[in-house]
Amino acid sequence: MSNSNRGLRNQYEHTALIQLENVNSKEETHFYEGKRVAYLYRAPTAKKGTHIRCIWGRITRPHGNSGTVRAKFRHNLPPSAMGSTVRVMLYPSNI
Repeated sequence: MSNSNRGLRNQYEHTALIQLENVNSKEETHFYEGKRVAYLYRAPTAKKGTHIRCIWGRITRPHGNSGTVRAKFRHNLPPSAMGSTVRVMLYPSNI
């Protein structure tokens, strides 16, 4: 995740900006629209036998012309997620 969607004075935490690997144009991002996104992180306490937790989201639309996309997550991503990686699942398929 690179940033939150923002303007000069307002920041919208409910929309995350994600730069996809090997995607460099707006036309290439249309394949990823609607795909599920997972942000994995480690928590200090274990739940259900594991310290790893997940926040799920969905890619909604392109952002700009350089392969960046907007994604909305079920819970807003924490500030520690900036600069970290998210996993893009290749489902649901629209082929």
